[in-house]
Amino acid sequence: MKQFMKSNEFYVALTLVVLSVFIGMMNPAFFSAGNMIDLVRSSIVTGIFAIIAMIVIISGGIDVSFTAIAAFSMFATTKILTHFDYQGSIWIAFLLAAVIGLLLGLINAFLISRFKLPTLIVTLGTASMFMGFLLTFVGYKEITDIPKGMVEFSKIDLLKVTSDTGVVYSLPISILVLVAVAAIVWSILKFTMLGRSIYAIGGDPVSAKRAGFNIVKIQFFIYSLVGALSGVAGVIHTSLMRNSNPMDFMGAELLVIAAVILGGTRITGGHGTVLGTFLGVFLVLIINNSLILLGIPSYWQRFIVGLLILVGTGITAYQATRSTKKLQSIS
Repeated sequence: MKQFMKSNEFYVALTLVVLSVFIGMMNPAFFSAGNMIDLVRSSIVTGIFAIIAMIVIISGGIDVSFTAIAAFSMFATTKILTHFDYQGSIWIAFLLAAVIGLLLGLINAFLISRFKLPTLIVTLGTASMFMGFLLTFVGYKEITDIPKGMVEFSKIDLLKVTSDTGVVYSLPISILVLVAVAAIVWSILKFTMLGRSIYAIGGDPVSAKRAGFNIVKIQFFIYSLVGALSGVAGVIHTSLMRNSNPMDFMGAELLVIAAVILGGTRITGGHGTVLGTFLGVFLVLIINNSLILLGIPSYWQRFIVGLLILVGTGITAYQATRSTKKLQSIS
């Protein structure tokens, strides 16, 4: 318990509680069941993106192309299934989008591992390339008539709540996909040598290579996983929104990275947890939600996101400096 109270996760959780109480005092509607369900619903796609970004940052990189991969995968998948008038279940859509995302992720992996280029530069370039190719050759018009399987999947709910005004709030079954992704990634990072290798190359790639870790294979795994999960997240988004728009994720990567950094993942790599990432996601979503409830103009969200990135980076940098000083004093 004492160790947890010293961790970044504890401070993020404490901030969540304090902020929630303050917002609830300003607007009691914040604690309504409908608003809570909306918050959890909003966390599904954002949460998957955050887990993706967390893995990359832990490994010492920064990926800003996952939203472009998600947009490309979901739109191309919807376009293909619509063209062939596919009427089956959503699982084919998940599989097709994951394969498309995997192939795009392999492009990132190849460029980063083969030419030793900075991940931020590579993913900035590929994100622009993917979106340019999508809009030029696949299409740019929103698809409103999505396959039947996606529509049916969006109608399956785990929970429904009816407000006093008669509005029905539902928690979709796709939340289980987020839970499954979080559980799998947590298990990999916590209990496998692969997870230890991801932390190792983020902490010190030279030492990790000397210890026998194959950095190239690890990078291929990371960016392949990022691509596949981005495709899955894109299909979930299309299902929940009941349409496929290639521009939906424009700029969303900044919000996701802010959440991951606030959750305690160090921008320098080598440290981060699934729990902290989830706390960061809910903190960012609650802040955005509170702006709406308090009647603050939506364009303030960009200012808040930028401020969160600065604050989160500053906190993790301070923690890293403090840890280094402790080790120096011991030695």
